[in-house]
Amino acid sequence: MISFNSLGLAKPLLQALDQMGFETPTPVQEKTIPLLLEKNTDIVSLAQTGTGKTAAFGLPMLQKIDCDQNHTQGLVLSPTRELCLQITEELKNYAAFINGVNIVAVYGGASIQDQAKSIKKGAQIIVATPGRLQDLINRNMVHLSKVDICVLDEADEMLNMGFQEAITSILSNTPKTKNTWLFSATMPQSVAVIAKKFMVKPEEITIGERNAGTKNVSHECYTVSGRDRYPALKRLVDAHPGIFSVIFCRTKRDTQKVADKLIEDGYDAAALHGDLSQNQRDIVMKSFRLKRVQLLVATDVAARGIDVDNVTHVINYQLPDEIETYTHRSGRTGRAGNTGISMIIITQSESRKIKSIEKIIKAKVVAKKIPDGKEICESQLYHLAQKIHQTEIYDEIEEYLPQVNEVLNDLTKEELIKRLVSVEFIRFHNYYKNLKDLNTNISTSAREDSYSDKGDDVRFFINIGARDNYDWMVLKDFLRSVLNLDKDDLFHVDVMDNFSFFTTFKIHQQKVESIFSNFDLDGRKIKLEVSEKKPRRKNDSFRDKKKSKGRPNRDFEGRRDKKKGKKRKFTR
Repeated sequence: MISFNSLGLAKPLLQALDQMGFETPTPVQEKTIPLLLEKNTDIVSLAQTGTGKTAAFGLPMLQKIDCDQNHTQGLVLSPTRELCLQITEELKNYAAFINGVNIVAVYGGASIQDQAKSIKKGAQIIVATPGRLQDLINRNMVHLSKVDICVLDEADEMLNMGFQEAITSILSNTPKTKNTWLFSATMPQSVAVIAKKFMVKPEEITIGERNAGTKNVSHECYTVSGRDRYPALKRLVDAHPGIFSVIFCRTKRDTQKVADKLIEDGYDAAALHGDLSQNQRDIVMKSFRLKRVQLLVATDVAARGIDVDNVTHVINYQLPDEIETYTHRSGRTGRAGNTGISMIIITQSESRKIKSIEKIIKAKVVAKKIPDGKEICESQLYHLAQKIHQTEIYDEIEEYLPQVNEVLNDLTKEELIKRLVSVEFIRFHNYYKNLKDLNTNISTSAREDSYSDKGDDVRFFINIGARDNYDWMVLKDFLRSVLNLDKDDLFHVDVMDNFSFFTTFKIHQQKVESIFSNFDLDGRKIKLEVSEKKPRRKNDSFRDKKKSKGRPNRDFEGRRDKKKGKKRKFTR
């Protein structure tokens, strides 16, 4: 077995690793550290989150730094404040036995003047978020003209968050002779462009398959109707009593809404998104790390700073807009040699996205059914039995046992167990005994990338089209606002010149027909009828976003007439 001693690291670094309890390097550390110590080279390292990338670039950087020189020699760029602080803390731990090295974290949400002062005193290494570092450069508070090493950590996510312009500007302020070390979980085109522009014949290190997900994570898919998404989430959580999970939502609003619902229903949950103050985010993350929060509901951007081991499950309450982001989400679990499960809650209209995910992660997403009440009660009871069996006995209770024995003396062992278990069982049994099966109305054919014609869906014709200034997204928003339906209850929206088609679940048919039975739009009678025509292969959920650029303004109350510049109201 290879040890850190064989990688060529200096004694102070080995002392720090020993003190931290690290014995053997991870695959990315084993491949990267010797290469970076032996050669002055650019590298592109592709490895999943949680594989030890910080040590892979941090240890060689620390060994190459000249502590007698106070100017900035090493620069690390990371996407979020949380990750920036984590990297800084790790580097400081690795540098515990190195005299004279100063590592400064630069990020938004803190005093820019204090950060500038720390750099001015002498910072051999700066760990920064792109936005704040660009601000310091613009104010002439930091100088990168003598940087020898520049690390782009989580490069794909930085670019996905819109930092391409800032990164390009920052790298342009560094010497062309520097070495650039790029670390990323995936290699999309945007990362390849940065590599081509700023790197010279980089060495490539790939741990696992390119763009693939970690092999320690299994992937599961649960198909429900749009209105049953939250009940499905509850059942998945209840079916896994020991769950310690990150739940992903697409928007800040949905993130807060789901977290509030979970808290209201008695779960130890919290929200993490961009609308929280930095102090609030710090409190939430501290509670999650200490496991006071069992369910962390987060947006993709906020979750980039999460570096917590032992996360048992990742739950995709909603799939991300960019399918590649799924790799980052699932990387929150299955870390440090542990196994994990990534669950996906989808509707029929999203089912084709699963095939895209499978191509990216190079693994099978197993279609499963939402557990019913009986299965959940069994899981909870088994968990309770294990908890009782593993509970530590405290000597302090001895003095109270005579009174307890006197109360329970007339019960047999079997009766005592039944009553003890009933305390927990009755709560779940009463809640789930009369609830419906969430899988009942879900067509299995949707999972096989085909249109369901088993009677669960209804296809409608409507005499509104492109000539009325509609595209599929504007029409979908209009229908949602008029019909008061969930986003996932409307799908397969196809817009023609003079008319359009849309599909919804059969349970909504009466409501749709009733609302449009006498509906006027600017004095024009809107005609709606059931259609036998099947949807196009490319539906609204899978259109290329580029085709939607330049679409008309979307508005939930109405839309603007291009010629008159006035808002046209929809009236019933």
